[in-house]
Amino acid sequence: MADLHEPIILVTGSTGQVGFELLRSLQGLGRIVAPDRQAFDLANFDQMRSVVRELKPALIVNPAAYTAVDQAETDVDAAMRMNGEAPGVLAEEARRVGAALIHFSTDYVFDGAKDGAYVEDDPTGPLNVYGKSKLAGEQAIEQVGGKYFVFRTSWVYGTRGRNFLRTMLRLAAERSEMSIVADQVGAPTWSATIAALTAEIATRVLIDHFEDADWWRQHSGVYHLSASGFTSWAGFAEAIFASMDAGARPNVKAISSDEYPAPAKRPRNSRLSSAKLTSVFSLRPPDWHDALKLCLSHL
Repeated sequence: MADLHEPIILVTGSTGQVGFELLRSLQGLGRIVAPDRQAFDLANFDQMRSVVRELKPALIVNPAAYTAVDQAETDVDAAMRMNGEAPGVLAEEARRVGAALIHFSTDYVFDGAKDGAYVEDDPTGPLNVYGKSKLAGEQAIEQVGGKYFVFRTSWVYGTRGRNFLRTMLRLAAERSEMSIVADQVGAPTWSATIAALTAEIATRVLIDHFEDADWWRQHSGVYHLSASGFTSWAGFAEAIFASMDAGARPNVKAISSDEYPAPAKRPRNSRLSSAKLTSVFSLRPPDWHDALKLCLSHL
């Protein structure tokens, strides 16, 4: 069973956007173990089981995933194995060793047809393979049960890795005009925001609630964790370019999704309500504008 005097925290995907930030935000909570993909491969279930059983962590934090949204349309088996089946394996092993599990999911589990922000209990209906695989992962964890949180987030960006912010900054140095989709809306969410809120919740769990079975029965489940407010991809781009000198800002040409076809269909509405997160944990994610300004100050 887990040792709460010096809890071991297993963090997957530590080279990714969220994983990298988690390594910093979780410092001080315990002994962090962050194996690379060769040592902890979501496609290798036997290896995953072996690592968890040997470490016996108190907390498993799993931001690792198959994230190539368009490629997943043809790489279905890999996406389903890593996003749909692996989380269930992690949940099983977490229960076996008495660990709590924090897993990350996506706005893409919804079809985007709702008028307004999605809440956790709204019907799902993913439009693409990636969304279907992430929903399968949520369902696998729920079926196993135990101590767990699934945090759905949206439009993740940061100072490292492949993301919209870094792509826009790179292209801004090359182009004077960019055509950006304007009929998809959501909340751009900084990876550091996700990590900071996750660390705050992890702290409370390890200190106050870890052995409280009744608390876990009431609070295990899915939560939405994304920035407050919303914008379109075109609006996000304009906000990024607003930080640049006026003479260097590209012009943003708003276009429709139909004018920018992609293998994977995206939901038109990716707004997520974080009211449940605020109600349970008294945590309110920052407005996306404020988080973006802070992120840009780090670049």
